[in-house]
Amino acid sequence: MNQDFGSKVNFIWSVADEVLRDDFKRGKYPDVILPFTVLRRLDAVLAQTKAKVLERHKLLKERGLENMDGQLRKVSGHSFYNISPFDFQKLLDDPKNIAKNLRAYINGFSEKMKEVIDKFKLRSTIDTLEEKGLLFLLIQKFADVDLHPDTLDNHEIGTVFEELLRRFNEQANENPGEHFTPREVIRLKVKLLINGDKDILKQKAVVRTIHDPACGTGGMLTISKEYIQGEINPHADIRLFGQEVNDETFAICKSDLLIKGEDADADNIRPDSSLSRDGHAGATFDYQISNPPYGKDWKKEQAFIEEEAAKGMAGRFGAGLPRISDGQLLFLQHMLSKMKPVSDGGGRISIVMNGSPLFTGDAGSGESEIRRWILENDWLETIVALPGQIFYNTGINTYIWVLTNRKPKARQGKVLLVNGAAVRKEGRGKDAKETEVFARKMRRSLGDKRNELAPEHIEELARLAQAFGEGPYSKVFKTSDFGYRKITVERPLRLNFQASAERVERLKAETMFVGLAAGKKKGNGNSAEGKKLQKDILTVLASLDATRLFKNRTEFEAVLDAAFSKAGVKLASPVRKVVLSVLSERDETAEVCLDKDGKPEPDPELRDTENVPLLEDIGAYFEREVKPHVPDAWVNEDVRDKKDRQVGIVGYEINFNRYFYQYEPPRPLAEIDAEIKTLESEIATMLREVTG
Repeated sequence: MNQDFGSKVNFIWSVADEVLRDDFKRGKYPDVILPFTVLRRLDAVLAQTKAKVLERHKLLKERGLENMDGQLRKVSGHSFYNISPFDFQKLLDDPKNIAKNLRAYINGFSEKMKEVIDKFKLRSTIDTLEEKGLLFLLIQKFADVDLHPDTLDNHEIGTVFEELLRRFNEQANENPGEHFTPREVIRLKVKLLINGDKDILKQKAVVRTIHDPACGTGGMLTISKEYIQGEINPHADIRLFGQEVNDETFAICKSDLLIKGEDADADNIRPDSSLSRDGHAGATFDYQISNPPYGKDWKKEQAFIEEEAAKGMAGRFGAGLPRISDGQLLFLQHMLSKMKPVSDGGGRISIVMNGSPLFTGDAGSGESEIRRWILENDWLETIVALPGQIFYNTGINTYIWVLTNRKPKARQGKVLLVNGAAVRKEGRGKDAKETEVFARKMRRSLGDKRNELAPEHIEELARLAQAFGEGPYSKVFKTSDFGYRKITVERPLRLNFQASAERVERLKAETMFVGLAAGKKKGNGNSAEGKKLQKDILTVLASLDATRLFKNRTEFEAVLDAAFSKAGVKLASPVRKVVLSVLSERDETAEVCLDKDGKPEPDPELRDTENVPLLEDIGAYFEREVKPHVPDAWVNEDVRDKKDRQVGIVGYEINFNRYFYQYEPPRPLAEIDAEIKTLESEIATMLREVTG
């Protein structure tokens, strides 16, 4: 990285405060700084051939040639040009007309670049800057910063934009990492995506497509292309496709590609949300790589997404819908729908997400059903856990998923987990500290980012993924190992019954009983009849032996029904049910309540569930794990999976911590005791110093 990179970022950042403070809200700073940074970069890129372009434009105009685009692009040496007489320095020569001249300068760009600049909505910003008398000062500041490619190469200018975005979003208390995945994480993702295909990519005249549905400033796409052409095959024809919902980052991405002369790739970058406005409808790709936003809700797109999901597998979200607060698994389904079919060579996906898609959602939920769909189709190949504090916007653990529909035979039906979040403990007691195995501490933190992947960490994690074997930091599982059946375990209802004064008093507070007096409840008749029924019920209950405790419901029902029959009182079924309910209490020593078929009636309060490993026999599991503890329990066979109609609801989850858990024995008591005594001594010394 150019040592001057940091000074450029700091200078541009300082311009915001020096020029815009008080006149613009901080949240509006990016609307000014980002487009002017792009304009200054374009200005620097075109500077060397600007005079030749103006000369050729004048000549072609004199000849009456209308379509000059091809010739002007050739003269400029780039896929774009500017035919206005102005640049940043010349704009400063006429302060009184600077706004008018700046608009002419923007209008002088070739059509494709002008369309990109328009995404910044810069024209209204120019009006505001002119009105507040800030335009000259702003252009003067930017004219002083050197953004020429000889000073900052394409990688570095891309990082300048991403660092500015991170700072602006952090300052506005927004998601500071939404647009920026650390470059070392991208390099790891690219290796995980590409390394297994090196032999294929070395072939002559190879053509491959790469897609990112949330491409931000385009870093993942460009690094993927550069890795293939720089380290595998310089002659590979790599075509980029992307989509970005944010206008500013879309414009940065597209302008960057145009500056590089990659017009076709630039044309393939589309605006808007890929979830609700698919910019590449019907297209499929060889490779896909993305970092969709974490924990971002999809309420704004809910109607469209639910309509798409209703199409089933004919749509993009047929596997299921995650909770509305997190759309990560929607992006993954979208990408899977665009994976090139096996008949066309198949596809591979590398996507980074937080921990939620691994385990959020119970059996039968949208999240679990999406995981089920992926695993039962055998698309998941590898998951690599990344070290904590590796991203700018979150310190939580993140995971790279690698998916493909063309697994090698040896990997079919299997999934590799790589624990890149592993730590080693150094020291003991209060001096013990944890050190990341696959990361190093940064010299200076950036947001929440305190760790970074060194080149050797990237290589080792990529090697573990490619080896696809067992080791201290890697484990291989069958796809079915992540599945389970959630069975419902019932226990019998056991009640005792008694017409005690306390229980009868509870009846008086029951809503249905109180409602009898109003004549509004079913089976009551009018108000007078309801009040009479209340009195009759209480009279009958008072005639029963208040001291007698029944432990058999059938026996008590016979006594109760006989008493009401003798008194000539007829109870509607709902009223009778309420009377029985208030006169009953749960009692483990009571006899089991039976239903009309003579079978044990389940107690809803004792109902429980068990997760049975997917391939294990439910009966054997139940006899071993449940029966010894609750002998009267049984499996509710009416609760069945909607898809296979078998007992129990199928669920899938991937619990990384469980698979890589290492037991740590407690420290010896003598060591703990010695440490306590040392602390007590230190505290006593401090107290003596305070009290004199």
